[in-house]
Amino acid sequence: MSGGGREAGGGALRTLERVATIALPEHAGPGGFDHADVDSRAGRLYVAHTANGALDVIDTRARRHVESISGLPGVAGALVCAEQDLVFTSNRGEDTVGILESGSVARVPVGKRPNGLAYDPRHRLLLAANVGEPPSVSFVSVDARREIARVPMPGRTRWAIFDARSSCFFVNIADPACIVLLESDHPDQVAGTIAVPATGPHGLDADFERRRLYCACDQGTLVVLELDTGAVLAERGLSGAPDVVFFDAGLRLLHVAIGDPGVIDVFDTEACERRETLTTEGGAHTIALDRATHEIYAFLPQSHAALVFQNSTV
Repeated sequence: MSGGGREAGGGALRTLERVATIALPEHAGPGGFDHADVDSRAGRLYVAHTANGALDVIDTRARRHVESISGLPGVAGALVCAEQDLVFTSNRGEDTVGILESGSVARVPVGKRPNGLAYDPRHRLLLAANVGEPPSVSFVSVDARREIARVPMPGRTRWAIFDARSSCFFVNIADPACIVLLESDHPDQVAGTIAVPATGPHGLDADFERRRLYCACDQGTLVVLELDTGAVLAERGLSGAPDVVFFDAGLRLLHVAIGDPGVIDVFDTEACERRETLTTEGGAHTIALDRATHEIYAFLPQSHAALVFQNSTV
């Protein structure tokens, strides 16, 4: 296991440096780690520890594990809204989403096997992308603590994001390869679709300022699309089949987690080219980004730990 970076062409780069390793609880069952998110204001990171049915909490300032919130069967997703002091989970083992607020957890039934999460803070509307059959997305009113709409999807859902400017959710669909659009004002219907020219859209993030979508696909391709029109701007090769994608708007860097062979591909989005590849661990398919410090966390399923990478230019 190495924390160094290497250029796609083999030359050394010193952009991201490994600065810490944080021990996490060992797995109680199968499943490893899944999605994670960071509350930069509070200095807390939340990662879905699927194998333990728990949300592991890391103090990002002290760089240590502080607690595990248990009783979340098959937890797969974690999403933070720091402005409203909310943390959400998707609990595949019981077909619910969790709403963590003021130290309590409310569970809301949704569709089968919820996974990806996205949130509209203005409408206080949570989307859960359900991967079970039949595939669907559920909309949950955070205030009412109930599902208010469930919309059928054309295929297996993957990750989801929300664009505040258009009040629109974007949901990756594995097959047919597309991104489905749903509007907050009309959550009971599909607003449109964007075709993706690569097999298996998986990880998804966006540069909302420059209106670009970054869609990482199973065939080992990163597709860059114009957010408002769906036009394809670029296609770039990846080191393998990707999972989680995080865009750092402050540094204009895109990070793509790849479980096999266990690396993170880092792209310079200005030049639209791969800048370096970081070694993590085999099976490490999920990462998190602290947007305040520009630190990247990679979750290691074999070592039961989180690697911390710091951008050396910060």
